[in-house]
Amino acid sequence: MAFETALEQPSGALIGTAVHRSNFLSVDGFLERLFSLAFRGLVYPQIWEDPAVDLSAMEVEPHHHIVTIASGGCNVLSYLTASPAKITAVDLNRAHVALTKLKLVGLQKLPGWEEFYRFFGEADERQNIRDYKFFMRSALDDETRKYWEGRGLTGTKRLKQFQKNIYKHGLLGRFIGVGHRLAKFYGRNLNEFLECRSVQEQRKYFDTEIAPLFQKRFVKWLTNQKVSLYGLGIPPAQYEALAGSSSMADVLYQRLEKLTCDFSIRDNYFAWQAFGRSYAPGASGSLPPYLIAKNFARLRQNADRVNVQQINMTVALAAMEPASVDRVVLLDAQDWMTDAQLNELWSAITKAAAPGARVIFRTAGEPTILPGRVDDAIMKRWTYLQERSSELGVRDRSSIYGGFHIYELA
Repeated sequence: MAFETALEQPSGALIGTAVHRSNFLSVDGFLERLFSLAFRGLVYPQIWEDPAVDLSAMEVEPHHHIVTIASGGCNVLSYLTASPAKITAVDLNRAHVALTKLKLVGLQKLPGWEEFYRFFGEADERQNIRDYKFFMRSALDDETRKYWEGRGLTGTKRLKQFQKNIYKHGLLGRFIGVGHRLAKFYGRNLNEFLECRSVQEQRKYFDTEIAPLFQKRFVKWLTNQKVSLYGLGIPPAQYEALAGSSSMADVLYQRLEKLTCDFSIRDNYFAWQAFGRSYAPGASGSLPPYLIAKNFARLRQNADRVNVQQINMTVALAAMEPASVDRVVLLDAQDWMTDAQLNELWSAITKAAAPGARVIFRTAGEPTILPGRVDDAIMKRWTYLQERSSELGVRDRSSIYGGFHIYELA
C-alpha cells in the first residue's frame, strides 16, 4: 500500500501558515486565527468540486502522475476511475488525510461494493463499525487508526460518525444543518426540494420557497459577517474575493440558484447533499464516481496507486523530480494565498511539471487570479485555456465557485 506516514507537524501549524495573513491584534488577524481553529477538524465529509468536470479538464492518460489536494478524498478516488499511473494526495488537515486513507483501505479490504457503499455512501448504520473492526482496522497505519478511534470535542469516538450519517457532521455538514434550521424558522422545509420531479418544478421551488429568504433582513445581516461562512471552508481572504463588489447575500443567491435550477436533481448529488444531507436513497440517483457500483472493481485494482501525505502542496511539489508531474489539482486553495505564496507555488509547479502538464483550480470570483500576481517569467511558460475553462465551469454541478480554470505548460 502506497501510504506515506503523515508528517509530525500538527494540522494547526500547517493551516495557520496557509491562512494567517494579518497581525493577530487586528480584526482580520483575529478572524483568520478563528478560521484556522475551526479548520483543524473534519471540514468536508464530501468535497464540493465536481470530479466529472475535473476529469474532463485533465484528460488523464495511463502514464500520468496527478498531484492533488486531498480534502475529503472523494475526488482522489474518483480520479482513480481514469486509471492514472500515480496520484499524490496532500492536505494540511489531519482529518482529511485520515478520511482519505480510510476510504482507500475500505476500497481494498471491505468485501464488496455493497459494504463499501454502506460505509461511505450511506454512512449511517451500526454495521459499519463492525465492518471497520473486522475488515479495515488492522490494515490502517497507526496515525489513521488513532484518529478514527480517538474522540472529538463531544467525547464520542470519531468512527461513530459512520453510524450516524457522517454527512451531517464535519464543519460543512453542520453548516448545512444550520441553514436548514434557519429556513425552518421562516417556515420552509428544504427537504421538500427533493420531491421535485423536473427542472421546471425545481425552478418554481426556488422562486417561491428559497428566493424570498434572501430578502429577510436577518439573512442579509448574517451572510455579511465573514465568520458566518466558515462552515463552507471560506477564510476571510476568500470571503473578500467571493463577495467582490456585491453583497454576500446576492452572491449566495446566484450560486444557490444555479445549484437548484441548472441541473436535474436526478443528476446532481451536490443538490442532494445540500437539501437532504445524504445521497439519493438506495444509490438510486447521482453519485460521485468512486461510489458507483460499476467502478468498484477498477478502483480496487488501482487503490495502491495513491500516496497520501499531510504536507503543504508547495513543499510537496518542490521535493519532486523535475518533469515528473502531469496534472495538478489545486481546488480553491489559491484564493487563500498571498502573492509571495502564489509565486512560490507556481515556481514549484513549473519545476515539477512534465511537458504538456495541466493545472486546474477554482476561484471564488469568475476571473483567474494569476495575471499581475505571479511573475511574468513563470506565467509565460503556461497557456490559459480560457474557452475550455469557461465551458467546463458552466457544467460544474456543485455551483459554489465563480470560476474554473485550466493552465497548460506551453
